Amino acid sequence: MPVKYLITGATGGLGGQILRYLVANVSPSDFAAASSKAANRSSFEDRGIAFRHINYKDQKSLDQGLEDVENLLMVSSYGTDRLEQHTRVVAAAKKAGVKHIWYTSLAFGGLEDNAKSPPQEDHILTERLLKESGVTFTSIREGAYAEAFPFFLDWYPDTTEVVLPADGHAAYTSRTDLGEASARIMISGGYENQVVLFTALATITAKEMVDVINETTDRRVQFRIVDRDNFLRRKLLQHEGTGKGKEYFETVAIVWDDIVAGALSTTHPLMGEILGREPISPREAIRALLSEKRDYTYL
Repeated sequence: MPVKYLITGATGGLGGQILRYLVANVSPSDFAAASSKAANRSSFEDRGIAFRHINYKDQKSLDQGLEDVENLLMVSSYGTDRLEQHTRVVAAAKKAGVKHIWYTSLAFGGLEDNAKSPPQEDHILTERLLKESGVTFTSIREGAYAEAFPFFLDWYPDTTEVVLPADGHAAYTSRTDLGEASARIMISGGYENQVVLFTALATITAKEMVDVINETTDRRVQFRIVDRDNFLRRKLLQHEGTGKGKEYFETVAIVWDDIVAGALSTTHPLMGEILGREPISPREAIRALLSEKRDYTYL
């Protein structure tokens, strides 16, 4: 059966928000949810949502799952083979005759391609892949999730001190806003073969995020910037036995170097225009998360 909108990653944070908007605003016959796990089928079909099994690592699932799809919401994958996975998806979409791929990218570097952060490299290469594929696409560079502030700070409910190698401004953006805006732009169409930027309209620093934690939860978390060697030493000791080694925290340090250089500080009005309202600010998004759940953790 033809599908106008297919949402991959529908069990995830962003894909789930996009699907939620479609459920509330689009005819059920026009969209379907996709997951890498075939066992998730019943959880969608029991709610009257059509389901397709799409695993970026499984060619058969791609060949079958992308049949008769008009608009593919391609949520970016993860892992060291991410670009390989994306290459497989784009090729399968082209073969299946998908009319438009809507790709969820990241906002490091704003609309430029000069960010140094390792997470952005695969996104830039995927955008190049999309441009060269001949398939109509839109790459949505999404602001870093406000919901992920504990990740950026390495903060947990029992953390008493946040230690970072640097600090800078970033336009952390509500995942709820991003999900609705991504759904809206896909439904309205347009922006063919373009890279667009979705961000909040304000920025916040790590120090200011710690201030929000303290103000909202009555904690007394301390904030400290240390040199890189000290940062790596502290984090390796703190996370000993967790599987997060030196390479992981070296990458974290590079990300913060990029933030200091302004990689996440670019703001853009497009998301607000598509939403028809001003996006929630980073400060208010974090405050709302902690007001709802004092011991908030990012999943």
